[in-house]
This record gives sequence, structure tokens and C-alpha cells, in this order.
Amino acid sequence: MVLDLVLIGLAIAVFPLSVTAFVLVLSARGGAWKGLAFLFSWLACFVVVLAAVLLTTGGEPPPPKSSPSTAATTAKLAVGVGLIWYAWHRHRSRHRPRDRTRHRHESSGGSGGSGGMTARLDRISVWTATGLAPLLQPWGLVAAGAATVVSADLSQTSSFVVLIVYCVLATSSLLAMEVYMTFSPDTARVRLGKLRTWLQTHQEQALVAVALVAGLFLVGRSIYQLTSG
Repeated sequence: MVLDLVLIGLAIAVFPLSVTAFVLVLSARGGAWKGLAFLFSWLACFVVVLAAVLLTTGGEPPPPKSSPSTAATTAKLAVGVGLIWYAWHRHRSRHRPRDRTRHRHESSGGSGGSGGMTARLDRISVWTATGLAPLLQPWGLVAAGAATVVSADLSQTSSFVVLIVYCVLATSSLLAMEVYMTFSPDTARVRLGKLRTWLQTHQEQALVAVALVAGLFLVGRSIYQLTSG
């Protein structure tokens, strides 16, 4: 469980879509407060998902090879296959010829481009930032984490520690940016601006890489768990 949650948490922390959106939220007016609201909502989603799983299992891991255990592992396998397909689909999409009109529209900062998104996020309220966090979580990876938490044994203190580390690790990239913006706002704006530019240029490659690595790990791990004696 520990290895699975660590790797899933890392994949969530560096998932390009949520990181890009959070950078844009921090870059908006009053970005530090909006980012804090985003963070609380982000963490609340993890707490709700983990609580639901633990209430279902009663804090006791199901016996190996039992129906609940097999179902949880199969769910992780399905998520892994889905991530591999997603990575393949995004990779194929990058190499398809784009419509020239659409390309010019995005390059000029139209409603479909990053310029339009930046303008919209610059005007969002704290409440909107709060509601945005659940929409931008990589729910496939969150589901894989939930399926892994099924094997948590709450009678052991180590399980509590692992779950806390998982939540913090999955939020670590956003938390680091929030702390940076709070205590060094001027420097943070410059650095986050560079990060945003890099993400806008390499987001597709990063998405493919994160989804592919996470998917291959989940598929390999799940097959091993299903076939091991």
C-alpha cells in the first residue's frame, strides 16, 4: 500500500492540468487568498474520498483474494488501462493536423486559448476558486488511490501516517506554490510566470508522460497482485 500511495500521490502532485490551473489562480488578483481557498477545497476532496472508503471497510483490510480485495485491485487495473489509453490518445492528437482557423484563434488569445483562460481566471472569486478545485483533480488517479486505501488497517498507527503523507504528497506542489506566493509574492510571480510559460509549451508532453508512467505502474502492480499466490 505504501509504495502505491506514494507513486499515486506524486502523479497527482505533478498532474499538468491541475498545476497549470493553480498557477493561473495564483496569478490572478488576490491570488494568494484564491489559492488558499483552492487548496482547502482540494484537500477536502481527499478527506471525503478517504473517509468514504474507510467507513465502507470499517478500517479493516479485506482478506487477500476476497471479493472486495479483488474488486479494488481490478478497479486499479481499469484506471491504469484508462490512463495508458489517455496517454496514447493525447499523443496521437498532438500529431494530427490542426485546423488553421482554430490555430490562429488560439494563438491570438481567443476564448479557446490560454489568454482567454487567463482573463477568465483573473476575474474569479474566492468561492469560484473553491469550486474549481474538485473539477480539476485527476479523478482517475484519485480513484486509484481510493482503491489502494481499501487495504488500510486503522488498528495500526502506521496506516494513519501513510494516509496523511499521501494527502500531503498529493497536494505538495500546490502547497509549495501557495507558500511561495504568500511569503515572497514578487519573486513568486516571476517564477510562476516562467512556470506557466513552460507548461503552456510542454503541457501535452507532460500529460502523456505522467499518464503513461502512472498507467503502466498501476497495470503492472495490479496484474502482479491479481496473479500472485
